[in-house]
Amino acid sequence: MMLSKLAQRIETSPIITLAAEINEKIARGETVYNLTIGDFNPKVFPIPQVLEDAIVQAYRDGETNYPGAVGIASLRKAVSGYLAHFGDMHFDPADILVSSGGRPLIYAAYLSIVDKGEKVIYPAPSWNNDHYTYLTEAEGIVLETDADNFFMPTVEALKPHIEDAVLLALCSPLNPTGTVLSKERLEAICDMVLAENKRRGPDRKPLYVIVDQIYWPLTYGSTRHYNAVTLRPEMRDYTVFIDGGSKAFAGTGLRLGWGYGPQPILAKMRSVVAHMGAWAPRAGQVACGNFLSDIPAVENYLNSFRDQLEKRLNGFYKGFTALKAKGYNVDAIEPQAAMYLTVKLDLAGSKTADGTVLETNQQVHRYILDEAHVGLVPFAYFGASESSPWYRLSVGTARLEDVESVITNLDAALGKLQ
Repeated sequence: MMLSKLAQRIETSPIITLAAEINEKIARGETVYNLTIGDFNPKVFPIPQVLEDAIVQAYRDGETNYPGAVGIASLRKAVSGYLAHFGDMHFDPADILVSSGGRPLIYAAYLSIVDKGEKVIYPAPSWNNDHYTYLTEAEGIVLETDADNFFMPTVEALKPHIEDAVLLALCSPLNPTGTVLSKERLEAICDMVLAENKRRGPDRKPLYVIVDQIYWPLTYGSTRHYNAVTLRPEMRDYTVFIDGGSKAFAGTGLRLGWGYGPQPILAKMRSVVAHMGAWAPRAGQVACGNFLSDIPAVENYLNSFRDQLEKRLNGFYKGFTALKAKGYNVDAIEPQAAMYLTVKLDLAGSKTADGTVLETNQQVHRYILDEAHVGLVPFAYFGASESSPWYRLSVGTARLEDVESVITNLDAALGKLQ
């Protein structure tokens, strides 16, 4: 079949392919600990009960017609209050755009800012920036990050590439690492962007920034999330934020996303979202607006949700620390945010019990899946090099009792390697 060149070259997400393989194993009766997906098992992590009740009531009240391209007024007002109360982020309801999750907003922002052939800078590992760059026919400038900097980009790495770029894509807390941009590093990046845009002047397209911060309510311990506009108010003219209820309230399937930023960009993003028909369902919008307006209910849910996620993340972190102490070539970064733990399995070159040499990280990944029955996602699936020994571990489907079982399985599998 003759299709467009874009369609012929576009690739399926390897994460989705991996998840499908694991689901097939589970369907065949195998016990596999699926720590791959950035989703929640609703039997383990249900959405807030008051939100569920409000959704049911909204359908009964007949809230089933089109919601409008920008999102219903009550939800945008509630999001504005929620951001101010919990995040010290101040955006008027008119500066907020609602869509069916964060994905349409990211794509709409790319389409609204980037012309064919223009440069987009993004770090690796990061989620889906390679695909959005491809879909907009932009030139991707990929900066591979490292564990020493918690896989966050530095000004020193960014500066050589910003002169001709029109977009810098950031994510904090970061998918896949669960790490955050520190206050000092974010301030330095903001100062760099502001200086670059001052140099360009009013006759050139500015360097814009997309910040995917959909995990911002989920931080642990002393970790704090910082916002570019709060730290540097001048960044308001150049920054589009991607946010929503998918992660903070375990509502991935509700498809409730919201973005906020400069009016001229949001207006064009709204048109793109409208032409895609990527509106969030009206009943969900009505219900979420009611829920976000109930500050005690939001606070109670977030406190409990964070506690449950943190227990799992800390459990896996302690488990990997114990494996490292036993002499295995593994490691992990202490949990900071989101639902992810960054873990290291530096096992390339090891030999299995039958004498097979695990020559590549792909073979290591396959060994861990087949021998330990644990599914993890290599950072290579997020744009990092194939030689990277780092992986994303997601706790969205993990029960507390799974933590010990996973570590036990890994211990047994690692113990068979030479």
